[in-house]
Amino acid sequence: MAEVKVKVQPPDADPVEIENRIIELCHQFPHGITDQVIQNEMPHIEAQQRAVAINRLLSMGQLDLLRSNTGLLYRIKDSQNAGKMKGSDNQEKLVYQIIEDAGNKGIWSRDIRYKSNLPLTEINKILKNLESKKLIKAVKSVAASKKKVYMLYNLQPDRSVTGGAWYSDQDFESEFVEVLNQQCFKFLQTKAETARESKQNPMIQRNSSFASSHEVWKYICELGISKVELSMEDIETILNTLIYDGKVEMTIIAAKEGTVGSVDGHMKLYRAVNPIIPPTGLVRAPCGLCPVFDDCHEGGEISPSNCIYMTEWLEF
Repeated sequence: MAEVKVKVQPPDADPVEIENRIIELCHQFPHGITDQVIQNEMPHIEAQQRAVAINRLLSMGQLDLLRSNTGLLYRIKDSQNAGKMKGSDNQEKLVYQIIEDAGNKGIWSRDIRYKSNLPLTEINKILKNLESKKLIKAVKSVAASKKKVYMLYNLQPDRSVTGGAWYSDQDFESEFVEVLNQQCFKFLQTKAETARESKQNPMIQRNSSFASSHEVWKYICELGISKVELSMEDIETILNTLIYDGKVEMTIIAAKEGTVGSVDGHMKLYRAVNPIIPPTGLVRAPCGLCPVFDDCHEGGEISPSNCIYMTEWLEF
């Protein structure tokens, strides 16, 4: 008599237990888990049971669905964002997550399409819906005037997107920069004149003519000539242009930790300089002081043909 083999089916696991175990795995791996990880941790659970549990967690807003190079990722959802995305479908949640991961530098719709693998028409529809809910916003980038990047609604765009204090609606504020240039130089000139009028010995006069970038920044802020908030880094950028123009010199000194205007135990000091005699000939060539000399070549973004300093020198 032939032996009859009977296949024993494993008992169905409790769906709640499967969901709880998936949540535990997501907490153990906050960057996300793949379906393979879930399968390895629960080998006795059928694929259909895992899929039901995952879909239920996604529909309840407890998991985020992400796409990576290795496939789909499941990540525990932040409780704050869970409320925002309540009622959204999985595709909308996926696009929102991609935009969130981009941070304050934003992301182009083309890159959203690549990461989500969704049709462009569907992405445009989702973007408009998220914008209407004020969950995301579109920001014009100075790097590409005809393109917009998307980021979360409450984020302040990065300087690389807006251009910082020197740009307004993607236009470079050359007049504003020139006014700042003049006022910074005026402040340093006044400080140098005050030092000379003190009639002290030359070394004390020289030391008194220096001002820190913090002092210049404070002076500009008190003038109230800027509609945007300027940082010390912004002011140091202006001071650097004065150095390149040969109007200002800079020195770096050691400073006590915690001293106003110091960074990593160092402080930058600036002072206005007046050459005894005007330089002539090749000494005035701007290339010798140019900070981007190595990047300058004909046909490039920086070249002698579009250099304003070279043009001024040739006209002289």
